[in-house]
Amino acid sequence: MDSHTLKGNSLTAIISTDGAELHSLKMADGTELIWQADSTYWGRHAPHLFPIVGRLPDDTLTHKNKTYHMTQHGFARDMPFELEQASESECTFLLRDNEDTLEKYPFHFEFRVIFSLQDDCLSITYNIKNTGDEILPCSVGAHPAFVWPLPGNQSRENHHIEFTETETCDINRLDAGLVKDETYPWPWSEENNGFTLNDSLFEPDAMIFTEHYSREVSYSGEQGPSITVKFDDFPHLG
Repeated sequence: MDSHTLKGNSLTAIISTDGAELHSLKMADGTELIWQADSTYWGRHAPHLFPIVGRLPDDTLTHKNKTYHMTQHGFARDMPFELEQASESECTFLLRDNEDTLEKYPFHFEFRVIFSLQDDCLSITYNIKNTGDEILPCSVGAHPAFVWPLPGNQSRENHHIEFTETETCDINRLDAGLVKDETYPWPWSEENNGFTLNDSLFEPDAMIFTEHYSREVSYSGEQGPSITVKFDDFPHLG
């Protein structure tokens, strides 16, 4: 595996050229915060979802009366990226359209994933450039997986997700990878801006938040470090 390492005073990040995927995010004491891709459960760390987030009906894209086969979350997560620029605190990975992508998605593009590490914050920026002569239909998403339990906690119990705003709207669920038409109550347990994690929350698959106000969520246990994820430019959260 080819990779690049970003080093700071508080964090060290390792990003693979395979999918431009974050494979490790360690604290200064060596404590790992990223899920280590145990294939028994889920064999990825933090994939990037492009050019679709989610699934197409029958995994089929139709363009100009021609059909293309594209599986869940697109192809970027499974393709090698070029390390375009690198330093100790920042790096840029690039994926361009090629023969393989054009068989699934008949559009020309440049997709860049930019990592920047400063103090105790890792920033990830997506840059999508249309290099063709027609509209580029696409979506992009992040899919980071963090360890559970967090360091310093003996069990998976008493871990919480907390939103910055009070939320009241319903959520969406999936059926065979597609968003259901009906909605479901939010799983709030702490005055409508947070909930306690448990396995049963995910038995019906992912929770999809489309009408929320918050653009920041925190993940914490009873003790030890917490992780805050900010997503200012993303309208939806899964």
